[in-house]
Amino acid sequence: MIVKRSELMRKFKVLVVIILTFYTGFLLGTSKADDVTKFDDEYTYFRLFADVVRIIKENYVEEPSTKKLIYGALNGMLHSLDPFSGFFDPDQYKEFRTETEGSFGGVGIEIGMEKGRPIVISPIEGTPAFKAGVRPGDIIIEIDGEDTFQMSLLDVVKKIRGKPGTEVELTLIRKGEAKPIKVKIKRAIIKIESVKYTKIDNIGYIKIVQFQEATSRELERAIAKLEEEGIKSLILDLRNNPGGLLSEAVNVADLFLGPDKLIVYTKGRGEETRRYYSQREALVPEDMDIVILINKGSASASEIVTGALQDYGRAHIVGEKSFGKASVQNIIPLEDGSAIKLTVAYYYTPKGRLIHKKGIEPDIVVELDQETAEKIAKKVRELKLQGKNGVILLPDLDVQLKRAMDILKKKNV
Repeated sequence: MIVKRSELMRKFKVLVVIILTFYTGFLLGTSKADDVTKFDDEYTYFRLFADVVRIIKENYVEEPSTKKLIYGALNGMLHSLDPFSGFFDPDQYKEFRTETEGSFGGVGIEIGMEKGRPIVISPIEGTPAFKAGVRPGDIIIEIDGEDTFQMSLLDVVKKIRGKPGTEVELTLIRKGEAKPIKVKIKRAIIKIESVKYTKIDNIGYIKIVQFQEATSRELERAIAKLEEEGIKSLILDLRNNPGGLLSEAVNVADLFLGPDKLIVYTKGRGEETRRYYSQREALVPEDMDIVILINKGSASASEIVTGALQDYGRAHIVGEKSFGKASVQNIIPLEDGSAIKLTVAYYYTPKGRLIHKKGIEPDIVVELDQETAEKIAKKVRELKLQGKNGVILLPDLDVQLKRAMDILKKKNV
């Protein structure tokens, strides 16, 4: 027993020396020479971490896995920063890389964190969650009966996802409802049709569901087709669009703005400010009036597009304030196949407006209450069951869409 303990301590001391040596070098390389107090404080906290690891290794009732301890510490460390930073073990990292390919297993919701609980940013249109009636702003308090309080965002996603055909039960708190709502959702392979379009009289209507690979190319084809049909104005519907790829947000804005215009820029503490400019001639004529529809389910890439077109006066923004998720996460792979996702910067509109936690304020506020939204969703489901295909619009119920159409009809005249 003494031999084992001494051998363990010897290995542990070597590990601690290596870690502390690396950390000391890191601090000396990143701190100012006269910042002695800061160095001492950070060194003290790092030593505290090493002490806790030592105590666990020596005293825990069962022999703990060093890998499990370190992975747990990394997960907690990143989760403490903000809801969007996180740690991926090798399996989680492989799963994460499939998310932007347009096809993955799950229920079809974009999730954020608020006050220690997962909150639905937006259900993706046409997915099982959307059909089951999940709404933006729903707070998920249980997943299959398990309390979600202080659960990491990555763990929430992992528990909701699963084998296609299996069910997951979500317990939701919804504003205006006296009791929690339980919703059973059958998982499926999520295949997202990014761009949908139709024509109402001489007004073009385009719905972008999510910004994924090829969204801008699909949008370009939709605009060209609608222009062939003689539209005079355009509605771009970004409601309940949870975002997606930054590159596609830039490419989409590029279609409306013309060359050499700043679309968005990112600014962080340690990262150089990055600016993204439009590069091509605008596909949509400058004299064509545009209305963008947004709501509290519009986030990230959809806020970038909306903010850019609003700053240049290129579109009228109608609806409700957007979600306010506009931070930049870098994925940094680690040598064992794991990775960290770290928030490194925030997005700003061309005029310097911070989007994160603030959202985009519409030019014309038009609220759509929950009861009406549910009536619209129910009516759409009924019409689809009756065999109606394509994009279904219900301006008699959808007051936001109706206001957009009224604005454009007056301008067309």
